[in-house]
Amino acid sequence: MFAAGRTALRLLVVPQRREALERLVLHATALRIPIVEVEGGSLTAIAGFDGHQGVAVIVAPRRFATLDDILARAIERDEPPFVLVLDSLEDPQNFGSLLRTAEAVGVHGVVLPTRRQAPLSPAAVKASAGATEHLLLCPVDDLPAGLAALHTHGVRVIGAESEAPLTARQTDLRGGIAIVVGSEGQGLGPAVRRRCDAFMRIPMRGRVGSLNAAVAGSILLVEALEQREGSGATGAPPGDSPASARVATEEPPETVAEGQESTTVGSADAPPPRRPRTRRA
Repeated sequence: MFAAGRTALRLLVVPQRREALERLVLHATALRIPIVEVEGGSLTAIAGFDGHQGVAVIVAPRRFATLDDILARAIERDEPPFVLVLDSLEDPQNFGSLLRTAEAVGVHGVVLPTRRQAPLSPAAVKASAGATEHLLLCPVDDLPAGLAALHTHGVRVIGAESEAPLTARQTDLRGGIAIVVGSEGQGLGPAVRRRCDAFMRIPMRGRVGSLNAAVAGSILLVEALEQREGSGATGAPPGDSPASARVATEEPPETVAEGQESTTVGSADAPPPRRPRTRRA
């Protein structure tokens, strides 16, 4: 949080944990951030969950991004657009964990619906391990329309689908792409499915027939990164096959209201100056 430069208004600390958090407290003091001691029960009520480790930060409202911001970041990095799209994830832990992977693999932004989506709560922020402070997050009122807008900018929309004919390895994930991960219970919604240019799945051989949304989405993001880095924007993807060639041929909060404060929960184990049943796919 501090390393990302987000404006911090207050640092909340449970007195019994202050000694263990002394480095963090001293760092906040050096940044002229007020330190407020609160009881553990009060901090749990403020954070909305009990995984706070005795510390939380009250921060200024988040500035969300637009689709144009995401495309601009791709241009800035001189890379074809790499976008993660979430179709109504319900679990904050899955949400935060998938954001963590997205930041790690270098996606340019994350598009998510404003309704029927797990909020960017303190629990989700903590699960992201700080990734939320470095990602462009773009909530949209109409997700299918957002996908259509990406398509007009040359971004292929590829959905995670358990019954897809091709695996992720067989699918061409180079160039401008948006990977869509569906909700834990229902997968991709019908309107979102209609906006997808292709579908891909993760091959499964064990007795467990599915992966949760965070794990499945992370596997797909890493596969995309490997293809993009391993072969460039125009080379053949790893393990290029007739199947993957066919795909290329066939394809032509913490949700916070403006003006409100929000609570971000940090990890007490990390030093302050450092950066911090889905359907089978």
